[in-house]
Amino acid sequence: MNLSFDELRELVDVLNQTDIAELKLKSSEFELTLRKPSALQPNVMMSAAPSGPAVSTGAVPTPAAAAPLSESAAPIAPVVDPSLVEITAPMVGTFYRSPAPEEAMFVEVGDRIQSGQTVCIIEAMKLMNELETEVSGEIVAILVENAAPVEFGQVLMRVRPAK
Repeated sequence: MNLSFDELRELVDVLNQTDIAELKLKSSEFELTLRKPSALQPNVMMSAAPSGPAVSTGAVPTPAAAAPLSESAAPIAPVVDPSLVEITAPMVGTFYRSPAPEEAMFVEVGDRIQSGQTVCIIEAMKLMNELETEVSGEIVAILVENAAPVEFGQVLMRVRPAK
């Protein structure tokens, strides 16, 4: 049994539209296991079967390779309240919540902020860049750990704008 990439993609799409949690296909040439994991990360496992006579050992064969299914089977992003404003990283760097390790954090979840207020620092190439908010409101989420690396455009915080 030969399975083309398009047929595999179609099989994955059909599986995603059902309540089936796991599907196994076996032939003399390959073994395919499609599984909907609870961790929201799809798995496809394929292993080549031996070309000689089958020998039953009672052991379950281990997959030879694992690959992601396809773009259409990507994990579903959590639903975010559309009324919230996202503060994003304007550059690649290191995110800091306070001006110095021994000083207080710029903001905490639940804090009220004003437009122009510094909410964090992003260090890039040994330069400390203060990030000022463009919105007034309440901090509802801080999504990055202190001293963690951040990417351009990464969401750092979510703010419920003042009315």
